Amino acid sequence: MNIEYKSKKLKRCCEDPRFAQATYGLQNARKLIQRIGEFDAAVSLSDIANNPAARLHKLEGKRRQQYAVDLEHPFRLVFTPIVTGDAEHIHSLEKIQVIRIEEVVNYHGKQK
Repeated sequence: MNIEYKSKKLKRCCEDPRFAQATYGLQNARKLIQRIGEFDAAVSLSDIANNPAARLHKLEGKRRQQYAVDLEHPFRLVFTPIVTGDAEHIHSLEKIQVIRIEEVVNYHGKQK
């Protein structure tokens, strides 16, 4: 999969384990780097869906265009599928091959 990032800081967090640890703590940094590796190795979002540990889930409400995967509870890695052409492909995980990482967040509570 191809990965884009919402900001340079977020990209650095996802690519630099030390910076990720300083920003999110050791456990979240480890999971974040692991999830990015899984995205890098995946062909499409369906590969991530086949990894039960990631717990890929589509979000609702204001975030209905986004998905998330688990990091260290209660934090999630939130991303948006980037779909070219037919917008109907957004519902087909096999067709989603580009994502934009939006944030690491506890959307049930305080953001980090």
